[in-house]
Amino acid sequence: MTDAKTPSVNLSPSDYVIIGGTGDLALRKILPALFWRYLDGQITADYRIAAASRRDVSLEDYAGMLRPFCEDAFSSGAASEDNWTDFLALISMITLDVQGGAGGDQLAGFLNQRADSARPSIFYLAIAPSLFGDATRLLRDCGLVTPQARLVVEKPLGHDGASSRAINAELAEIFDESQIYRIDHYLGKETVQNLMALRFANVIFETQWNNNHIDHVQITVAETVGVDNRAEYYNAYGAIRDMVQNHLLQLVCLVAMEPPSHFNADQVRDEKLRVLRAIRPLSAADISRGQYQEYTQELGSQSDTETYVAMKLAIDNWRWAGVPFYIRTGKKLARRASEIVITFKQRPHDIFQRNGGGDIDSPPNRLIIRLQPSEGLRLQLISKEPGPGGMRLFPSELNLSFGDTFEARLPDAYERLLMDTARGNQTLFMRRDEVFAAWDIIDPAMKLMAGGTPALYRSGTMGPPDDLLATDGRSWIDPYDD
Repeated sequence: MTDAKTPSVNLSPSDYVIIGGTGDLALRKILPALFWRYLDGQITADYRIAAASRRDVSLEDYAGMLRPFCEDAFSSGAASEDNWTDFLALISMITLDVQGGAGGDQLAGFLNQRADSARPSIFYLAIAPSLFGDATRLLRDCGLVTPQARLVVEKPLGHDGASSRAINAELAEIFDESQIYRIDHYLGKETVQNLMALRFANVIFETQWNNNHIDHVQITVAETVGVDNRAEYYNAYGAIRDMVQNHLLQLVCLVAMEPPSHFNADQVRDEKLRVLRAIRPLSAADISRGQYQEYTQELGSQSDTETYVAMKLAIDNWRWAGVPFYIRTGKKLARRASEIVITFKQRPHDIFQRNGGGDIDSPPNRLIIRLQPSEGLRLQLISKEPGPGGMRLFPSELNLSFGDTFEARLPDAYERLLMDTARGNQTLFMRRDEVFAAWDIIDPAMKLMAGGTPALYRSGTMGPPDDLLATDGRSWIDPYDD
């Protein structure tokens, strides 16, 4: 085991304002992430947190709402009651109506108590996108859009390309692009960070990372849960808009991008944008949709919304010509897992076949990048079976499990991304032209499927059968069991 704990990077004190502070996102993700960063020493007593919401909530009541989502810190021994009391002392409750404007003076007074031209004010819009324009205009009218102000926005940024452009135009009226952080929590996952390190810090992989050596790429994001309390939202968006447009396309970009000259925000995002623009327009034969059998019962009405989607992508550039990228995501599948599988081409000649050790059907080398759960990397190889009796080959595996290798707790994706907003580092956040380029892929795909009916599949399976890989002589590689 290796102790992965390193000294936390000291950051300049900041003010976090969570607009929608009593909502599900704030309570489940944002505040627990800030609490963990407080426990690790990155958030200190000089930080301030404002939880702004339409209804008047006392700090005592808020603490009771928040505590269940922070219990893992206490059960693991990382937090004490004194830690909890000190963290709550950083939080101020503000009653704010972004549409009516009531409470704007209170928010401005809170921030102006420690007015400092170098102190970042981070406004996290944990509210519906339909309210983004009202919220940003209120911040402007209260004089809070300063050079050090930063705006964090959650998906969905629109229902299609047109609505996304409209929402982003509202943001651009008030904030400069350099101040806007469009969050995608998948980009904050430890293994996603390691994907870039794996490629660009290790010549052994980067020299093989092209169509000379890679046969195809598979990306799977599988969930075992259904739509639960998100049924109304999910029915309006479906798997393609909810997952493919942002999460999966971003993963495709990180696998396929060219090495940037330097690891900084604009150069990384420039390379991701080039990948999106190189993706060939999809045909109907490149898309497979499904819906789990109980979906309409849970929804309470008939619907053609997909809960599963698979796509075959072609990237028309020098590095990836002829290498298909197969992506899929779905709900109520057999297991919960997010994986990227890089399958390398078979060896061109089997030198072991004549002496009985070779096997023409032996599996190719694969690199499996596990994003969740049990983050880690697996490299599947062919080795000699131990013992005498000739050269007998068998599949073997090199396994780097982050949980087994490192003793320290791995920070949650939101923790990393929230600290990046304090640093002013936009590398892991989507730029506006990236968002538009992704919609330029998804909008035509949605038109191809208009009026179609998704195939039904049983819960607990890996989705409906599809021909995306079979027609190419390949098959899906299901996520491995933990």
